[in-house]
Amino acid sequence: MESAADRLGSVLEKIDKASRHAGRHPQDITLIAVTKTISLERVLPYLQAGIHHIGENRVQEALIKYSTPLPFHPKFHLIGQLQSNKVKKAIEFFDMIQSLDRIDLADDLNRHAQALGKVVPCLIEVKISPEQTKAGLEPDQLEAFLSQLKSRASLAIKGLMGIAPLGADGESARPFFARLRKLFEKAKLEILSMGMSSDFEVAIEEGATMVRLGTALFGARS
Repeated sequence: MESAADRLGSVLEKIDKASRHAGRHPQDITLIAVTKTISLERVLPYLQAGIHHIGENRVQEALIKYSTPLPFHPKFHLIGQLQSNKVKKAIEFFDMIQSLDRIDLADDLNRHAQALGKVVPCLIEVKISPEQTKAGLEPDQLEAFLSQLKSRASLAIKGLMGIAPLGADGESARPFFARLRKLFEKAKLEILSMGMSSDFEVAIEEGATMVRLGTALFGARS
């Protein structure tokens, strides 16, 4: 069986190759290990092998899984949709919220962050897929949304996050990533989080500064 270090090494090689192919530096790409449904026992070897960022989709799962002190200190990213009743717990636990996509959520985040004396780093999730089931802010609303967020002093808007359509693997995902990159460049932000296990190399070529990988590291989920 392939070890965590071997799997991570293979992924890092692909990140390196994609970065250099695009004339970029591999060290400019942040790798997030998505641990949704993955047990802590399976995650620990990856932390030991050098993973520094963990992504979780659900607040409650993350709180239970990482309830005991870890020998390592990764940064935790919430990459799934956030319900209003979970905002306070999310702010207390996560280092970054990647799924900000509506003003009422921004208000909840800002209010709880202010009460806790924190400034919360956030990414705006933009809907780059035509699928109705996909969450995210409509692209044509981004400029106005960014303007609204300026008055929420306890939120630090760091960048954009997007998800290509289901089944749009590799090259077929490129147009969606290219569109998000253009929005990112226009907004002049720092972080562009796009690309998952099936399309991260293309995402890097299109400008991703952060990729979110689960299957590529842990294998197919049951």
